[in-house]
Amino acid sequence: MQIDETQSMETIGIGIIGCGGMGRSLANGANAVEGIEIISVSDLQKDLAKAAADNLNTEYTTDYHELLANDRIRAVLIASPPFLHAQMAVDAANAGKHVFSEKPMAPTLEDCDAMISAAVDNEVYLTIGLVCRYHATHSKVREIVQSNELGAPVNMMVHRIGGPWRGGHRTPWRLERAKSGGSLMEINAHEIDFMRWTCGEVVSVFGAGGKFVQKETDYPDVVLASLKFENGAVGLLHSSHAAAVGGYGGRVDCEKGTIYFPQIWGGDASIQIKPFEEEGKSIRIGDIKVPPPVQQEVRVFVDSIRNGTVPPITGVDGRAAVEIALAAYQSVETGQPVSLPL
Repeated sequence: MQIDETQSMETIGIGIIGCGGMGRSLANGANAVEGIEIISVSDLQKDLAKAAADNLNTEYTTDYHELLANDRIRAVLIASPPFLHAQMAVDAANAGKHVFSEKPMAPTLEDCDAMISAAVDNEVYLTIGLVCRYHATHSKVREIVQSNELGAPVNMMVHRIGGPWRGGHRTPWRLERAKSGGSLMEINAHEIDFMRWTCGEVVSVFGAGGKFVQKETDYPDVVLASLKFENGAVGLLHSSHAAAVGGYGGRVDCEKGTIYFPQIWGGDASIQIKPFEEEGKSIRIGDIKVPPPVQQEVRVFVDSIRNGTVPPITGVDGRAAVEIALAAYQSVETGQPVSLPL
């Protein structure tokens, strides 16, 4: 007789803190995952909280402490602006809740460490929303590199470039590095994590950049960050808000060949795999079957709670992305390479 696993699956009650665009995305993703019940949502803006609650057919509050006091909630998804992550995560951990925090983990290492310590002290899990690990291109590129079919990586280059903040994305907190972490954290936490996840720990960073187009911010709008990995490989991240023609792609050159992905997604985007001595092959990204990434990152987090296993993305990973970004900012400012750890 076939057993329906969903009938015996323990339902995990969760709360959503932050009902802006990212919070709504996480909420919708969570709502589509089996074995999750969204008990309540919270946002300082009542209209956002109510709209999210109505959409999810659940409760709302404008005070997240009320949400944390609800015994039916075992875990929270935090999607507030980055400078609020740490306090909310610490409060949640102190209330005995497992914590999923959107990236960037926090704009400072002190805040990252406070989040990690609170989770350890309260024996709860902490994971960070580095969702690109669940996207088709990122996961396939990493899989090929880790398989060693092309030998060890020697060089990884990633660009993620576009124009200045506009429209609804141009919120005041996003223009201040102390609140958002700047572009290297708020956007490029994904690319920094992708490079570290693929090539290993970073031991030094050299950055060049400046503020050229988006002058209302207090952080660079163009950064070229050169990374040196512990295994001897080198990397380059191109981050920009000064590009009228945007793009997102990259390459990994290995000892025996190259993995080239000029576009991460869209259209007929593909990953080209070319050994030096053999015929290459091309994988159409649209043909790589992965679960919807936001659903999957929430599912994996909740499964870790259900199974009592550490999530695959931890506070250490979130902190590492922040540290590498901080080193790049410091290098841009001083003109000198910066060794890690800071």
